[in-house]
Amino acid sequence: MTVLIAAVAVTAHLVGCSSSDPADPGSATTADASFPKTLRHMYGETVLDSTPARVATWGAGATDAVLALGVMPVAMPSTTYGGGDDLTYPWIAESIARNGGEAPALLDDVLGPLSVEKLVAADPDVLLAPHSGLTRSEYDAVTSAGIPVVAPPSELWSTPWRDTIGVTGEVLGKSVEATELVSELDQQVVDAGAGHPEFRDRTIAYVSEAQDVYYLLLPSDPRVELLENLGFTSDPSVTELATGDSTFSTAVSSEEISRIDASVVFTQVDTDAALREFLSSDVSRQIPAVAAGAVAGFVGQEAGAAIGPTALTIPYFLPTLVDGLATAVDATER
Repeated sequence: MTVLIAAVAVTAHLVGCSSSDPADPGSATTADASFPKTLRHMYGETVLDSTPARVATWGAGATDAVLALGVMPVAMPSTTYGGGDDLTYPWIAESIARNGGEAPALLDDVLGPLSVEKLVAADPDVLLAPHSGLTRSEYDAVTSAGIPVVAPPSELWSTPWRDTIGVTGEVLGKSVEATELVSELDQQVVDAGAGHPEFRDRTIAYVSEAQDVYYLLLPSDPRVELLENLGFTSDPSVTELATGDSTFSTAVSSEEISRIDASVVFTQVDTDAALREFLSSDVSRQIPAVAAGAVAGFVGQEAGAAIGPTALTIPYFLPTLVDGLATAVDATER
């Protein structure tokens, strides 16, 4: 569950959005001079007196946004799941190489606790963590070490990808560029959805399975938001089954699994064998869409990339995502 529900992946270089010139660690060209500025978040507010020269990132999406805006972070989270031997997603590594300059120091795994000691060693001017699991105790520890923190605005792991880019632009003094980046990404999604008008007539449920427990992602999750932006509607059964224990996911018992009444099911797994098991399981097949073969299933790093929309994930994974969804929709018409 931890990997499939809490993880949010990142992807390869966004053509045209990263600087073509080598970027110094943390360097940012100030496009808006509105400093000092105050950024409000779930733990209070953070005042930045000037554009930070050294930016560390935490959680998901912030690293992508910083790189896409042409800035090299001085530190970023490592990734055990899908990150390979260097603990960095290959698409992030590619973007770092393209940006040029000194590679960021690696912090703890994105899903684990944050080591303040490692963060302090990178000597950042700010910790950018708008879409993360940063706890109050971690926030207090980092600020006590003299590092300003931009925490999630309201809830952990629930910040829309557009807001993550927007906050990043604010911190870097690149609000104009951030707005343009969001517009470019939105247009890519709009164009992809327009090419598949059949999506607008279908409901969808994002279902994961781990150790015989099934999980649904709720409409507030950025991953579901992307599917809706492509034209799908989150199936009402998803909200009806929510227990209220989380803002972005809910567990579903095997007794209730048949209540998932979406036209299409989206799922992600680590291996081909796991996908075959999901598709053939007697429990999974209680979901009408699974029984009908209307499943968009993604395996391995593709699944990781599909987890969460970011400044880099969208252009990297969108064509593959749309193709898989289209195939699943085709199954509803048989």
